[in-house]
Amino acid sequence: MLAASPSELSRRDRILAFAAALLVLLLSALDQTIVATAMPRIVRDLSGLERIAWVGTAYLLTSTVVVPIYGKLGDIYGRRAILIFGVIVFLTGSALCGLAGEFGPLPLIGDGMNQLIVFRALQGIGGGALATGAFATVADLVPPAERGRYTGLFGAVFGLASVLGPLIGGLLTDHASMTIAGHYVSGWRFVFYVNLPLGAVALYVLATHWPHVGVRRGGRIDWLGSVLVLASFVPLLLALSWGGHRFAWDSPVLMAMFAAAVAGLVALYFAERGNPDAVIPIDLFSNRVFARGNAALFLINMAFMGIVMFYPLYLQVVKGEAATTSGFAMLPMMGGILVASMIGGRLSARFKVYKPILVGGSILMLIGVGLLLTVDRNTPLSTLGWFMAVLGLGMGPAQGMYTLAIQSTVAPARTGVATASAQFFRQIGSTVGVAMFGALLTNSLAADLPVRVPEIAPVVAQGRSAEPVDISHAQTLAMDDNVLRSELTAQGRGDDATVAHVKEELRDSFAAAILALFRVSAALMGLAFLVTLTVPGLKLRGRQLPTPPADDA
Repeated sequence: MLAASPSELSRRDRILAFAAALLVLLLSALDQTIVATAMPRIVRDLSGLERIAWVGTAYLLTSTVVVPIYGKLGDIYGRRAILIFGVIVFLTGSALCGLAGEFGPLPLIGDGMNQLIVFRALQGIGGGALATGAFATVADLVPPAERGRYTGLFGAVFGLASVLGPLIGGLLTDHASMTIAGHYVSGWRFVFYVNLPLGAVALYVLATHWPHVGVRRGGRIDWLGSVLVLASFVPLLLALSWGGHRFAWDSPVLMAMFAAAVAGLVALYFAERGNPDAVIPIDLFSNRVFARGNAALFLINMAFMGIVMFYPLYLQVVKGEAATTSGFAMLPMMGGILVASMIGGRLSARFKVYKPILVGGSILMLIGVGLLLTVDRNTPLSTLGWFMAVLGLGMGPAQGMYTLAIQSTVAPARTGVATASAQFFRQIGSTVGVAMFGALLTNSLAADLPVRVPEIAPVVAQGRSAEPVDISHAQTLAMDDNVLRSELTAQGRGDDATVAHVKEELRDSFAAAILALFRVSAALMGLAFLVTLTVPGLKLRGRQLPTPPADDA
């Protein structure tokens, strides 16, 4: 039986539904931005810089794999139950992330860094339901021509979370440390605990004020497709993370992983082709807006990870800023996202178009990332702020406008699957980006540190270390003058000149590695711009919702 249609909802119910969706989205978006500022301190405390990529990858991988499943379940059973389940799992993962390493190594899991990675994966299983359900709610309640202003609000939530997240993350990391019953609790742990009260409010609103809309009986869950997605992307991401660092790129292990990923993708294609309940709807790729919009989402989010994940590391390690300061330094970009997403949504609602907004945003993104290519160790924070603001203004429309375009070209009965697919490609781009950029960073540091800073190499022979350099320890030395002086003093080289020299060389090495990531991001954003130019520009529909032809949509 179909629940109440959007036209049958009172204005109060509609407002409450959107308020609940915005709150759920805030919970998801805040977690994505609040953790980045705390990551340098987290990996220092848990000794895991070489595994930094997996803190983000674990969350993104699990949340990405379940997104299509949640989208289909929401189409069949409604959004409310799926969102409530997602929030509960997300909060459980958040609490466990905060406890990572508190009780020492755990059986089967290992040290605190491994615990954090595992618990972030659990958190991602819940997080996958949040953004997907929230975006699909707009499609349940509002016709395409009117979705722009609501999509703008959703983009504004991303912007608000992007403003508050780094700031709160920095403040908690620097100032929330405390001793409870004689036990020291590091401030970064509250970056995860802060989700709990907000999540409790979200659960209350979902349980008491969420209308029953968008339920469509029929269909089944594509479990085979879901397993094949996992079988395809897990080996791919492992290979990207380990390549050139743990294993050589041409090693049999990595070759086997890449082969498994390709085989999984081929199997996924044949399993999904002609499947009406496909987790990845192959038939929708004949829709040019769907195919090219998702390709652009994939590239943009992959490129964005090279900046948003490692910009705080640049500020804290290279420039020696505190976590709080790095949080404030993220505000210009996040403010740009907030402003541009709202303006883009209003323009879309007024003129019933999306293509000019997407192209304009892509141009601003290119300008912003191009400005970042001029950055060096001595670039002042004020100049960095302007650069990041321009980048944020370009990223704003990408937060929801691509999803709006994709939703507007599919039949209402497939809205959940189409929305989930957009979220899937957004997140898989982020996942691949985190793994790829993490691998590039560790490979660069592993090659450069023994040559540039031989004082920290375990054994030095002809300018190269005979053993791998501990990258996490190198980060600690770059951030903590006392530890650096103590270590050099133990080697009989603790004079001020040597300490200052080693510190500068460490920071130069990190600067070179991180700024190289920005160049890769620029190339990916350039490619995303070219793809965006090929997205068909259609008029958004009003309350009449005909099914568009697949070949010209």
